[in-house]
Amino acid sequence: MQQWFETPPGRYLLAWERAEFDRAVGDIFGFHALQLGLSGIDTLQSNRMPHRWLAVQEPTAEGAARRPALVTNFGALPFEENSLDLVVLPHALELNLDPHATLREVERVLVPEGKVVICGFNPASLWGLRQRRAQLWRTLGFGELFLPQVEEFIGYWRLRDWLRLLSFEVESSSFGGYRPAFRTERWLERFDWLDHAGEHWWPIFGAAYFLVAVKRVRGIKLIGPAWKPAPKIATAPVPLANRGHRISTHMEEEVS
Repeated sequence: MQQWFETPPGRYLLAWERAEFDRAVGDIFGFHALQLGLSGIDTLQSNRMPHRWLAVQEPTAEGAARRPALVTNFGALPFEENSLDLVVLPHALELNLDPHATLREVERVLVPEGKVVICGFNPASLWGLRQRRAQLWRTLGFGELFLPQVEEFIGYWRLRDWLRLLSFEVESSSFGGYRPAFRTERWLERFDWLDHAGEHWWPIFGAAYFLVAVKRVRGIKLIGPAWKPAPKIATAPVPLANRGHRISTHMEEEVS
């Protein structure tokens, strides 16, 4: 995947994904954030949480620009339940052998109202169609793939169904990468006008999708800060003799 991001179509799509990650995670607050996969991309650089980690499934090569905090199986994360405020998955589901187990672990480690940010390739796009055609030709011994070799393309609506079953609520979503599936930067630049047109005319057919979901827990009610109670106004006690005088005076007024 990292090698593909160094190609012209990879750089084009990565620029859009970086902008989406910066926009999404910049306003998410908490204490603990985790990125799963793709050590060459810092998806949490715009986030201001004090504790931010990178987890990968395989050790990175020596001399890598960014070292991971831990090497782990995404289906068995070494975190306690309800311990993380944010988990980011840049193409982590489609690069995983068991995306269902990864999502279940994300749901387990997130706190109530915690957020997950997911980015993936859209199979219902021009890039997805070219990938499927290339896969067919490769079975016959011809051609090469346009996109990286992933375990499985997960459609946008299919992913929403998975999230709903795990009690996630999609907060926002977007699509990007509307230029045709060209390999050269020259041809990609010639069709840059399609980015604006695609957002208006065929928004769900972008090369990649991006969504933010919130973990909802039934029966949980978030309580705000405990404000200091208003000071009580001190009142002087009325002597017992005066109380009787007031009552008798009031009764005399009623009789008269």
